[in-house]
Amino acid sequence: MDLDALVGRRRAAWARLDALSRRSRLSGAEADELLDGYQRAATDLSVVRSSAPDATVVTHLSTLVARARARASRVPTFSWAGIGRFFAEDFPAALYRLRWWWGVTAVLNVVVGLVLGWWLYAHPVVENTLLTPEEVQLLVNVQFESYYTENTASSFSTLVWVNNAWVAARCIGMGVLGFPVVWLLWQNIANVAVIGSLMHLNGRGDVFWGLITPHGLLELLAIFVAAGVGLRLFWAWVAPGPRARLANLAAEGRTAAGVAIGLVFVLLLSGVIEGFVTPSSLPTWARVGIGVAALLLFLVYVFTLGRRAVLRGATGDVGAEQQAAQIPMSS
Repeated sequence: MDLDALVGRRRAAWARLDALSRRSRLSGAEADELLDGYQRAATDLSVVRSSAPDATVVTHLSTLVARARARASRVPTFSWAGIGRFFAEDFPAALYRLRWWWGVTAVLNVVVGLVLGWWLYAHPVVENTLLTPEEVQLLVNVQFESYYTENTASSFSTLVWVNNAWVAARCIGMGVLGFPVVWLLWQNIANVAVIGSLMHLNGRGDVFWGLITPHGLLELLAIFVAAGVGLRLFWAWVAPGPRARLANLAAEGRTAAGVAIGLVFVLLLSGVIEGFVTPSSLPTWARVGIGVAALLLFLVYVFTLGRRAVLRGATGDVGAEQQAAQIPMSS
């Protein structure tokens, strides 16, 4: 083997590999190039060692291969820039891209809830089979209102936040199976419809809407988002499209995980409203106004930042460099 010819032919590729190995961030194409360059340099090192073991070249290639291996297998670290990118781009992009899934889910649930509530209101005999008259009076006159005040605001906010985050996580986590999400939604909307119809039947409809609206608008939408994303996860393996079934499920699963993380903070906001605003002494119009403002803020967030991020090519999946990166195996 002509060592000088090999060095002359491969010098530029080695220099490129060295430059990529020293970068703190790589695009998807650059990550692919790094892995390809690593494998070629490892092959070059093996050839030189076996055919023309020049100490200088062997040392240079060994260092180069070791640095490329370390860069390719580097575990991403925490950074404030990454967190900012998640909330400014990844999370809203995922919400915007999946807007039809959670939007249709929300509309269908609201329609089902209103129709069921109206039907129960028109057929009160049905609810008499669920609760005794004494239990109904206790619910509409005491328990519904006291639920929001029986604990301190901070404790209550934490309680509802954890509970709602758990519900959202279940909607996403069980989404791959499809039906459990529908069952969770039915339980949720049926419970609201039953209580709402009872409150209206007993002349307490204004209390019902005045207490449930401030936090419920954002809270319920967050649950509908989780359910819609969960159902999209189910559809990812039922109808994968042009991608392989497992690859499509993996991509949507990564996006769903990101949405789950983002919804924790959305539900934190609704929990704060439920703990501090809903039971407050503010007039009803003010409490409802805060709830409407929170909902509009979320929608503006999705349809401005999310739309812009999607137009820039974001999907809500992890970065291209993380999708492409693989831990190289020595040859």
